[in-house]
Amino acid sequence: MATFITEECINCGACEAACPNGAIFAGGAKYELDGRTHAALSPHLYYIVPEKCTECVGHFGVEQCAALCPADCCIPDPKRPETEEQLFERARQLHPGREFASLNLMTSRFRNGK
Repeated sequence: MATFITEECINCGACEAACPNGAIFAGGAKYELDGRTHAALSPHLYYIVPEKCTECVGHFGVEQCAALCPADCCIPDPKRPETEEQLFERARQLHPGREFASLNLMTSRFRNGK
């Protein structure tokens, strides 16, 4: 599941800098994907581009946006169920040339049972 930001967002921006994939943007900000610029997904609140979100799989054992969010508004999107394997493959595609460690407790929330 890609993570999304709920309406409870207080627009603090803590999540944006923490995202290892650059998937989080301020409300109204355009984003780039596959060499093309796209319209903002939210006009006022921070948002997460699902095609860039890996739930931090391959990077961290917990989702950094959720861990840092003071409003607890970064949550998994039940409309976008994805497996650990799918998310890890996306991380590899987003970061070509990077060597990823094997998935473990430190690099996948799935290994933590969360």
